[in-house]
Amino acid sequence: MKHYTSIKDIDDITIWIQEAKALKRNPLNYKELGKNKTLGLLFFNSSLRTRLSTQKAALNLGMDPIVMNVSGDAWGIEFGDGTIMNGNTAEHIKEAAAVVSQYCDIIAVRAFPTLTDKEKDESEQVLNAFVKYASVPIVNMESATGHPLQALTDAITISEFKQKDKPKVVLSWAPHIKALPHAVANSFIQAMQKMDVEFVVTHPEGYDLSPDIMSNTKVNYNQTEALKDADFVYVKNWSNYKDYGKVTNTDPNWMITKEKIGDAKFMHCLPVRRNLIVEDAVLDSDSSIVIQQANNRTYAAQLVLKKILEDL
Repeated sequence: MKHYTSIKDIDDITIWIQEAKALKRNPLNYKELGKNKTLGLLFFNSSLRTRLSTQKAALNLGMDPIVMNVSGDAWGIEFGDGTIMNGNTAEHIKEAAAVVSQYCDIIAVRAFPTLTDKEKDESEQVLNAFVKYASVPIVNMESATGHPLQALTDAITISEFKQKDKPKVVLSWAPHIKALPHAVANSFIQAMQKMDVEFVVTHPEGYDLSPDIMSNTKVNYNQTEALKDADFVYVKNWSNYKDYGKVTNTDPNWMITKEKIGDAKFMHCLPVRRNLIVEDAVLDSDSSIVIQQANNRTYAAQLVLKKILEDL
């Protein structure tokens, strides 16, 4: 595998899940695979789970991870072609990506969307610039429109906890105080489209996601109906897609409660705002598998790195 930038890079998600589970059972089995190899982690935005789990994954494979908070520690990077650089940017991505490629065998990038310019965000300017100008493989640690490491994690977690061959999985929108990206929801939907599950998305009217992402995925605007008989309830806020990046609904009735989910397993990518997205009674119950889900971040990242290392 050359790059891992999207869920679409997964050829057979069932096989990938089984391989990730095998890594989880014996995480140091491939300690020699990454020996004398360097993973560069470039963060344009903040992180906790993604940063630590990807570093841990690299260490499990014998790699040496190096981390840079680009937005705070590096020169301002220019991504536009033909730009007269007489503003705040001091270095062009053409040089930056080429230089980092000399220091690292794999580069992982995390860069959030603007949430103001839909065309720019959907072009994946930052991620695709690294793919274009770097000479080494690129891993997406969350971009403007996708979070494929998280979605692979979610698929692994559902496989581990499912009690039936074809569980019902519901992705539910929940309220938030500020505008959030669509990346997690987008990649989760794409992952579920690859799995043998009964899948439905529920959100307020007017909060439909990109039709290119949704495809033929079922949507139910009635949260109560959508959650009926669910085995897994994955909850995530996203800002308005049509009225791009705006918060046009803060209805508290969309918060997830214990009464709503019943015996379903509760999932969230974290961090999560208690008693806004989900009530304490859910997060503090045995229904919540968010900690186990977060643990699987390491093995999702480790599998991706392993596949790339094997093709270097």
